[in-house]
Amino acid sequence: SLLPPFLALLCLGAPASALKATPAPGPDGSGSEEPWCPYKVGAEGAADGRLCFRTPARGFQCQARACRAHRSPGGALVANVLRNGSVLLQWGPPRPAAGLRGFALNCSWDGTYTRFPCDSVELGAACRDYLLPEAHGSVRYRLCLQPRYAPPRPAPPAQCVEFRVEPAAMRDIVVAMTAVGGSICVMLVFICLLVAYITENLMSPALAGAAAAGPR
Repeated sequence: SLLPPFLALLCLGAPASALKATPAPGPDGSGSEEPWCPYKVGAEGAADGRLCFRTPARGFQCQARACRAHRSPGGALVANVLRNGSVLLQWGPPRPAAGLRGFALNCSWDGTYTRFPCDSVELGAACRDYLLPEAHGSVRYRLCLQPRYAPPRPAPPAQCVEFRVEPAAMRDIVVAMTAVGGSICVMLVFICLLVAYITENLMSPALAGAAAAGPR
């Protein structure tokens, strides 16, 4: 959804301390009731990035026809790869929640001979999802999310998930093949019904008449 105008202004010059603000606790004490997710995107080689806000994608569920879900080995991080090429990352509240300062999201993708880094993202403690608007097709991505705590608590191990986005042409081919396969199945069912009708209503009376006219 589009951000309100005042949030767009915040995106241009908001203080970085907003990332470290403690979220208001929700019903589960995780801060999930925060209406906005503050984040900063830092390009490779950039020292800092602009602070922006986005609305959380609450209630999103990955539907089989339009989405494919990939989970990290621990199951805490889920990458929902959508048919339009975007990727929605989702994660639950980390434990413990006390002292949580935010999250660090690191991204990389496989090249022909080496692995290349993507833009890094810093997210506030209230964030539970993040949208990658565009992902390259036929490229294997690796995304790692690591909670950040206030000292002296050490950072726990990062949760990583790997996935590959199908190219747009391949997605179109799959959709076309699915449609053709469905049409073929309908035609086969119609042919089977027609054969059954002919056998039951045309051939059976003829066979019965031939048997009745036979020698006695």
